[in-house]
Amino acid sequence: MPASEPGAVADSGVFDESALVAKARAGDAAAFNDLVTRYERKIFRLAKHITQSDEDAEDVLQEAFLKAYEHLPDFQGQSKFYTWIVRIAVNESLMKLRKRKSDRTVPLDEPLDTGEDVVVREIAVWEDDPEKKYSREELANILDEAVQSLRPAFRTVFVLRDIEELSTEETAEALGISVPAVKSRLLRARLQLREKLTRLFKRKGDNVFDYM
Repeated sequence: MPASEPGAVADSGVFDESALVAKARAGDAAAFNDLVTRYERKIFRLAKHITQSDEDAEDVLQEAFLKAYEHLPDFQGQSKFYTWIVRIAVNESLMKLRKRKSDRTVPLDEPLDTGEDVVVREIAVWEDDPEKKYSREELANILDEAVQSLRPAFRTVFVLRDIEELSTEETAEALGISVPAVKSRLLRARLQLREKLTRLFKRKGDNVFDYM
């Protein structure tokens, strides 16, 4: 699937997902291609975050849109097309992980305890300001590596909520889990990232994720 810039537009000049989906369901291949153009980079990035592999992410991208095209008549439009394609891509990505015998994949429907075991651990002090010690690119790479170290169930929720900026409800719908489960996994992901980065930077003062 050739890469292209996002920003496909409907005939009116404004991107209208529902109108494009309607045209695609009616057999308009160009309309479906506009949907692919709009979302392929996001889906590839999501798949790469989950699979941690460019090759697997490319496979997921292909399979997700092929399945979406094949099952487009079954899409009822009760959710956004993007939410639907995200769910397909997540499922394809997790299937990739399950095929790796060395990867201990956590199923998305795994029950999680939301009790008192989820606590903020003692935050280590940082001796140096990360922004002074590392370049912006280095910081981005450090954060990316920290995100990749999360277990798949936590990593997926973090990517959808904090990177792709889906709402809690959209994330729950895309993953087929409850809103409380999304909130629990997101909290755990953020706490784990906070701990990993705090240990790394060891700076006195501010926490790395004050916005969380």
